[in-house]
Amino acid sequence: MDTPCEPIGLELGYWAWTHPSGLDFNRLIIEAEYAVIVVNGTQAVAKTDANYVCATIDWWPHDKCNYNQCPWGYSSIINLDLSHPFLANAIQAFERLRIRVGGSLQDAVLYDVGNLKTPCHPFRKMGDGLFGFSKGCLHMERWDEVNNFFKKTGVLLTFGLNALHGRHQLRRRVWGGDWDSSNANDFIKYTISKGHQIDSWEFGNELCGGGIGASVDAEQYGRDLIKLKTMINELYKNFNPKPILVAPGGFYDKQWYDKVLQVSGSLVVNAITHHIYNLGAGVDHNLVNKILDPSHLSKVSETFSNLKQTIQTHGPWASAWVGESGGAYNSGRRNVSNTFVNSFCALLWHRLMGKEVLDVNTSASPYLRSYAHCSKGRAGITLLLINLSNHTRFDIGIQNSINVNLHAKETTYHSRKSFTHGLKRNMLWVGSKASDGTSFREEYHLTPEDGNLQSKTMLLNGKPLQLTDDGDIPSLNPVLVDANSPMTIAPLSFKFVAFLNFEASACK
Repeated sequence: MDTPCEPIGLELGYWAWTHPSGLDFNRLIIEAEYAVIVVNGTQAVAKTDANYVCATIDWWPHDKCNYNQCPWGYSSIINLDLSHPFLANAIQAFERLRIRVGGSLQDAVLYDVGNLKTPCHPFRKMGDGLFGFSKGCLHMERWDEVNNFFKKTGVLLTFGLNALHGRHQLRRRVWGGDWDSSNANDFIKYTISKGHQIDSWEFGNELCGGGIGASVDAEQYGRDLIKLKTMINELYKNFNPKPILVAPGGFYDKQWYDKVLQVSGSLVVNAITHHIYNLGAGVDHNLVNKILDPSHLSKVSETFSNLKQTIQTHGPWASAWVGESGGAYNSGRRNVSNTFVNSFCALLWHRLMGKEVLDVNTSASPYLRSYAHCSKGRAGITLLLINLSNHTRFDIGIQNSINVNLHAKETTYHSRKSFTHGLKRNMLWVGSKASDGTSFREEYHLTPEDGNLQSKTMLLNGKPLQLTDDGDIPSLNPVLVDANSPMTIAPLSFKFVAFLNFEASACK
């Protein structure tokens, strides 16, 4: 998968699922479990996009509410305070952050430009409207302000177009008819005339399969993709490169996705986007248990496998993107979605994890999640360890597969324990020493303040991470540890570990 995105306020991409609450591991009896992790650095098993961590800015008005809470406030594209220094600092910390402007109400947005034949008014609550709101309006003055801000902060922009314009509702959640491209055409023309840079245009939001607020037949949607691609190619005929086309931005439905690719044909869609809310609704009282249940979290891998098969069979020219992933839908859950792990974790991923994904085998229980990438911008590898257990501390030995007299290629997930059986418990890792004869690793251990997962303060190596009074990002410094000393990870915590001298030919 190339690029995941996450609704912003500022919530960021990949980490939104890790917000459990109500557990205090200081009061629990801590058990210790020894685990061996074997990393194969000889070849990459996958590659991520350079802009792997990304964010979505939605369209919700301030009075969007769920479950007696109205968390969106003034954080949408229509009312976000673009002059707030905290916002600019957060975005610039990611250097070239991909931001997707889109979400539930994007298919009700009119662009106040050109020959628009209907009034262009702000969103207001309307019982029979899409997601309970009327159509809304994007004025070009606001669009200019947004783009000036994005240019200043180095944003890579994906914009989601209204794919329901001109259609009519056939029955509940089902829409028919051809897409009226005139408003989008005028909007893109204006965007080009002002010199605003768009990396990619996305077509509609969650219109696939049975839809969420609305759905469009796959064959009709595929034909309209051809129309949009033709329009983009014509309007950007003097540009190289041109913006790419991404679609459909919804929940994966195999039959629908397959049909869209078959109808739209070769090289029309450049990236296939799907959404992940695998925790269910924010109102679910079992949400914390789902977050800490490795078997539940792993279910989403089936979706990735099926989407991969769809692309290989019907659209091998396209990339796979996670266009939106918020963990729990309907604005998440108070004291769960807004606690502990926040953008600092995403920022560490951005700074430490390179594009090359390495194979990992482990003897640990499923409660220890382990991921390995080539380090970003330097030699060696970086591990991300996530301990989902509330009572087990893992003592970990790291091995390089080139020094293990077994074949990693012949090992499957179900035989990891046999793969690592017999490895020396006293060997942390096998690599090469630095030229001065020393070897050490960098550790970034992320824990909640006071061991309380409801805490809104994250600790890095025991020190609170907080913005400065000016809104600047705090220093994210590691502790340096002798590379062959024991490595542990506490219950309910994260740890990034960078091995600077790990031999990995895939990382050269």
